[in-house]
Amino acid sequence: MDKNAIQKTIKELREKSKKRNFSQSFDLVMTLKDINMKNPEEQVDFFAQIPFSLGKKMKIAALAGPELEEKAKNLCDLVVPQSDFDKYKDKKLAKKLATEYNFFIAQAEIMPKVAAAFGRALGPRGKMPNPKLGSIVPGKAQIEPLMEKLQKTVKISAKKSPMIQVKIGTEAMKDEEIIENIMTIFNQIVHHLPKEAGNIRQTMLKLTMSAPIKIE
Repeated sequence: MDKNAIQKTIKELREKSKKRNFSQSFDLVMTLKDINMKNPEEQVDFFAQIPFSLGKKMKIAALAGPELEEKAKNLCDLVVPQSDFDKYKDKKLAKKLATEYNFFIAQAEIMPKVAAAFGRALGPRGKMPNPKLGSIVPGKAQIEPLMEKLQKTVKISAKKSPMIQVKIGTEAMKDEEIIENIMTIFNQIVHHLPKEAGNIRQTMLKLTMSAPIKIE
C-alpha cells in the first residue's frame, strides 16, 4: 500500500468532513474476495499491535481473584473481585459491563469461574480474556507491560461477512501516526489471508460520520 495514496485520502476526508463536537475516528474498511466465510481457516480473527495508540484510552477491566485484585486496582479502570461474580448473573448488568470496557483481563487460576459468570456476555462480543492476547495472567503476574500493550491493540475480525472495519486513529492524531497504523494493520491482515493481497477487493478509509473513500 502506498503511503502517498493514504495521505491523499486522509487529506480529502479532513477537508470534506463537517466539523463535529467530538474527535471522529478514522476507520480502515477492507472488503475481501474469494474467501469461504464458512471455512474457519479462511476467516480472519486476530489481535493486531499498532505503533500508535488510538488517541483514546482503552478501558480495561480485571476479573480477579484475591492474588490479582490489589495490584489490578492500581492499573485497571475497573476490578471485579471474584466475590462479586454472582452479581453478573443479571444479564443487563453483564451486558453493560461488556459494552463499557474494551478489554478484560482475568486471573488464570479462576478462569472456569470467569467463563461461567461472564462467558455469555463477553463471548459473543469477542471480549473474553484470551491467551492469544496474553490477557489471562497468573495471580502474581506483573501486569504493567500488558496494560501498555492493550493500549496499542486492536481486534481484526471477518467471520460472518467478507468485510473488515477497524478503528485506526482519531482526527486529533497526526497524519503520520494514522498512516503508520494503517500500514501496520494492512500488512498484518494481508499476512492472515490465504491468498494475501489477492483476497483484497477494495481498501477504504472513513471518519465516524462520513462515507468511506477508496484508497487508490
